[in-house]
Amino acid sequence: MKEINFGVMGADRLRRGFMAEYVHKPEEGLRVIAGATLHLEKKAESLREKYGKDIFLTEDYREMLKVPGLDAVIVCTPDHLHEEHAIAAMNAGKHVYLEKPMAISVESCDRIMDAATHNGVKLYIGHNMRFFPVMQKMKELIDSGKIGQVQSVWCRHFISYGGDAYFRDWHSEREYGHGLLLQKGAHDIDIIHWLAGGYTTRVVGMGQLSVYDKLPRRAPGDPLPSVEANRDNWPPKSTGDYSQKIDVEDSSMILMQLSNGVQASYLQSHYTPDDVRNYTVIGTEGRIENYGDTSADGVPHVHLWNKRTGYSEKGHEVFPVPTATDSHGGADPVIMNNFVNFLRGKPPAGATLLDARMSVAAGYFGTESIRNGNQPYDVPPYVAK
Repeated sequence: MKEINFGVMGADRLRRGFMAEYVHKPEEGLRVIAGATLHLEKKAESLREKYGKDIFLTEDYREMLKVPGLDAVIVCTPDHLHEEHAIAAMNAGKHVYLEKPMAISVESCDRIMDAATHNGVKLYIGHNMRFFPVMQKMKELIDSGKIGQVQSVWCRHFISYGGDAYFRDWHSEREYGHGLLLQKGAHDIDIIHWLAGGYTTRVVGMGQLSVYDKLPRRAPGDPLPSVEANRDNWPPKSTGDYSQKIDVEDSSMILMQLSNGVQASYLQSHYTPDDVRNYTVIGTEGRIENYGDTSADGVPHVHLWNKRTGYSEKGHEVFPVPTATDSHGGADPVIMNNFVNFLRGKPPAGATLLDARMSVAAGYFGTESIRNGNQPYDVPPYVAK
């Protein structure tokens, strides 16, 4: 496939709709020729500036799928629409790039995977964290044997911008994302599985909504405020304009038993003063930990401890991990380039469909555990239909 024509669903979606810009390279035979957005009147001009005056624009994604010559679709719509939009595109014979999480239920993930198989099209899930340089360095150190055999993994995800983003729009409602442990945590759970080399088979969780349910809400009819991160919005009690309905947890933690015997834990908090993911991977011969991920506040580092010691802040070796200036530490253009290579016949790089499905499954059943008395859940395997 030398030339590829793309369409984008959710062309105007905050943060992720811009992903189509990375594949629009007319000089290389890559063109975005169509876009679907519910805010066409406001976004049409800017979309034509980015992709050319001849781009087909519509508010109805079904009309976009009828555009002649359309080869592939980039789905950047809200999570609860992923199943509908991805399957519609694949049923129309289009290849699909689908933003993570694959869907908001395990059953939806399974139907999406089945649709890709039945339609004979290529499906790629946007788990861009696999291309964060700091995560690639951690994986490199593990695979090189620096810490021996992995035994346990834990991740603390501090989300200082939780109040800026996730409790002001659709993310605050279970109906649209199931919960932030799934929606936001699908990234981290996938990385835990990747670093550990196994999938979650059993999960138990605890969590609660304890901060944002007590803060000022928007009145009915009030416009949606800006959901861009602003570090001046601190502490949470000094801010307002939150969603009228908030029924997802703002703090969650899960314990995971993996298929290969590795045990893992994940904690997510949306009211911390800092924003960073902090991973520790412990093996039979040492451990590694990252300081920083893609933060603009400094170059991330991976630290290695591989000798007996008392308290040692920096460990025994430190590995700086330079990041690019593009979004998510340079991971976004890399993942879109991998999608293009996949369409052109190269093996897919990054998370597989099963990887994406299993990260959703762990997040989904971890959330179910939180909401049902902290009972453990077994994660069902994928069975193709």
